Amino acid sequence: MTSAPSSSIRPVPTATQGSTLADVLERVLDKGIVIAGDISVSVGSTELLSIRIRLLISSVDKAKEIGINWWESDPYLSSRSQQLLEENRQLQVRLEHLEQELQLLKGSKE
Repeated sequence: MTSAPSSSIRPVPTATQGSTLADVLERVLDKGIVIAGDISVSVGSTELLSIRIRLLISSVDKAKEIGINWWESDPYLSSRSQQLLEENRQLQVRLEHLEQELQLLKGSKE
């Protein structure tokens, strides 16, 4: 029986060999990853609950490249969110005041 020379024995490369968590995360964010699934709970032939799950993980640049940029127009994620909340509160107070005045006017006509 002959043994193979040690120079011909090489480790089999794997996808994770030499990769750190940072490398894997960089690749995922660069390329993007989509996770999709459906969950259905049924009793007999009656479906009680159906959940559709869609998850996209990518970098901001990659998301913009594929046309996803909803966070740019979401007021709760922008710097104007506090200003919009305060304006909303002021409008609600004003509306309540106008409704009270309207009720007073209706009461005085009767």
